[in-house]
Formats: sequence, C-alpha cells, structure tokens
Amino acid sequence: MRRNAPQPPTPNHLTSYFWSGDAIRRRCVSDVVLSGTVDVPELPTRLLADWTRELSLRMTLGAGDVDVMPLARARARWPNYSQYVQAASDWTNTLGLPGWLASKDVALMACRGARYHHDGEQYGGAAFCNLFLSEDKGQDVHFPGLDLRIPLTRGTVLIFDTCQPHGVIQRGRHAFDADDFPVDQDGTQVFLTWELPIEDPDVARALHVAFDVDPSGPTTVNDEQVRRNGGRVEVCPQSGHWRRAGASGHALNDGVR
Repeated sequence: MRRNAPQPPTPNHLTSYFWSGDAIRRRCVSDVVLSGTVDVPELPTRLLADWTRELSLRMTLGAGDVDVMPLARARARWPNYSQYVQAASDWTNTLGLPGWLASKDVALMACRGARYHHDGEQYGGAAFCNLFLSEDKGQDVHFPGLDLRIPLTRGTVLIFDTCQPHGVIQRGRHAFDADDFPVDQDGTQVFLTWELPIEDPDVARALHVAFDVDPSGPTTVNDEQVRRNGGRVEVCPQSGHWRRAGASGHALNDGVR
C-alpha cells in the first residue's frame, strides 16, 4: 500500500493536521517509538556545576516543566560535545536516517519530570530525536497510549512522533504527580533534541507515517492540531489520556488514551 494514498478513517484513529508549506496537510499519528542506548561519557564536572547554577539562579523550572537551556554557553564548557552528537548520529544511521542529525539544528533542554502532553499543535510536521544526558534518576519517559515505558539513563536516545502523548514520571508510577519531583531533590533531566521533518520519506518510513488520511475530515482547519473522529483532542496532563479539547477532566474512555 502506498503511504501517500488517501486512507479512510478507522475507529479511534488519530489525525494530525500540520503545516506543509502554506497549506494544512493531514497524516496519521505514529504508534512507533524508536529507542536505544548509546555509549557516551560522563558529562564534565565544570559543565554540571554550571547547569546547577543555571537551574537554581536563572531558570524557574517547576515540577513538570520543560524549558530551553543555553547551548552556546554549555558548549564552551563541553570540550567533547561532538562525541555526543556523533553517538546519536551513528544510532540514527542504523535506522536508515544517515546524516540527519549533523544537518539539523539542535537544542538543549531540561525538565523536572514532564507533565503528559503532545507537541502536535506546534511541531505537527516533525518527529523528535532526543538524547538524554543525565544519569539514572529513577525516571521513565512514558507513552501512555502505547503502554510503553523507557528508563531514562545517560545515553538513552529516542525518535517519536510529536503528536504521541508522552511525559516523564517517577519509575513505578502510573501518572504524573508533581510531588514526585520536590525542589530539594535533583530530579532534573537534561537532553539534546533535534526536529526531523515528518514528510521526509526516510523519517516517514521509519515511523510508519501515512499521509493525506481521513479525506472526509474537516477542510477548514487553520492551525496545527490533533483530531479524532471529527473532534479536536488534547491530553490530560496528569493521566496522559486523550480528552476532547476544552473538556478538562473528561477523559475519552472508549479505547483511546
């Protein structure tokens, strides 16, 4: 079956509406998460000390928040930075994505846990590739709709659909709880992230993404969003379950989370 052929909607089917040039295009939301662990060295002590100061003095990173860290500043204290990028690039090469990371912009991010969310309202035309840099702190990245948990350790690397709900929670938990990330404990994860264009044939193939799905869907959508069965949906930040957009506290309970 050709991936670019229009596909009929299926029960509980999630559709991403995303900007493709000057037009909104439709695609399925991928259920594929590519993960692995790459061999990267411990971070330099000087860099870790600078991050500690940055997080305590200049950033207000609450439990569940995800925010940008200054990469240029970090690289000045990170002499073997290229090793980390190369390790992630070598891993993506094995997935049939040769040279992708070297040619893409990279951002440095930090989170203290992460409330469940999807990024399809801003990055619907992308997949994320994340390389985690912190040591094991007893946390998992959790994809509740896929019943998938991936332990976060130094060198954990992921590629996933931005529209797939995800969060960072305490290992052994089944929901996000801000109390699991108290201020007096070091629960911060730092990671590098790249955006991969979802319309690239190699990326679409790796994540099994089909385009121009649900031809009977609305034709007047003017912004990026995720829809299911004709209605716009959002993610409950505590449970990770899908719910109708604006219906706070009313999770959809018919098989899709």
